[in-house]
Amino acid sequence: MQHQMMQPQHFVAPPPPPPQHYVPYHHQYHHHGHALLQQQQQGSGGGGENKTVWVGDLHHWMDENYLHSCFASTGEIVSIKVIRNKQTGLSEGYGFVEFFSHATAEKVLQNYSGMLMPNTEQPFRLNWATFSTGEKRSENGPDLSIFVGDLAADVTDSLLHETFASKYPSVKAAKVVIDANTGRSKGYGFVRFGDDTERSQAMTEMNGAYCSSRPMRIGAATPRKSSGYQQQYSSQGGYASNGSSTQSDGDSSNTTIFVGGLDPNVTEEDLRQPFSQYGELVSVKIPVGKGCGFVRFANRNNAEEALQKLNETNIGKQTVRLSWGRNPANKQ
Repeated sequence: MQHQMMQPQHFVAPPPPPPQHYVPYHHQYHHHGHALLQQQQQGSGGGGENKTVWVGDLHHWMDENYLHSCFASTGEIVSIKVIRNKQTGLSEGYGFVEFFSHATAEKVLQNYSGMLMPNTEQPFRLNWATFSTGEKRSENGPDLSIFVGDLAADVTDSLLHETFASKYPSVKAAKVVIDANTGRSKGYGFVRFGDDTERSQAMTEMNGAYCSSRPMRIGAATPRKSSGYQQQYSSQGGYASNGSSTQSDGDSSNTTIFVGGLDPNVTEEDLRQPFSQYGELVSVKIPVGKGCGFVRFANRNNAEEALQKLNETNIGKQTVRLSWGRNPANKQ
């Protein structure tokens, strides 16, 4: 029985010679870039079997053609997609390969993991793909993300993903936030889970655990209410709830945070405490009777992190709204 069932598949999809094999792919990326994700999501949600493999640790020059050459011998590739940064168009260092059958995808995971990637000295880094881009799910289900701070400069999306996915199978995605001006990591990121219990466990168990050379600091993420993971944590830094004010701040040397909606009974010392846990403070000022305050950090990354983490939290008896401010001490 098994043999007969396998047979039609080979007839339906004999591996065509490479050149023809390609043309449909490229159309597929451009026209159905999302179709793969949507279809996969229904597949994984509707009891279907996953046929898509996540490939990490890709060098900037590794494109769809390169991945095709890696897996072409299976003769079962449906589509290939390397994920690129929307702003720069550069590879984010990971991609997805979809196969005709779950069995082939499983074989690839078993056989290729640990093998050296062609033209490199490094082994393949493979995993089952889990897609969280579908709009439907993100609106209905809660967003199960955590904030990860104090990341070493060399931590990539794939390393962050692996650090958590190795312990928590429900991890869906991991993103290191990149400074749009320098292209370097801002030292923090987000990890998204499919299971709330695992998310809660990770909050406690992974706090202080090492990723690369430094212990991580874990906190709750406060994403914007928008659909889809990509928009939520855009590389422009629009992840604070008042994304507009963080995005409009073009001055990457600004380290002053404006604290709005401040409880009139809060003292400068009360204001200093929650912010000081994110890094060294230069000054804390509360102008008389204005219902607001200014907190200036020594370091821009620390200021960004505090802005992201403390926005819409309670200081005193009121919920504060944070945005970039102009330091009142700077009269320029």
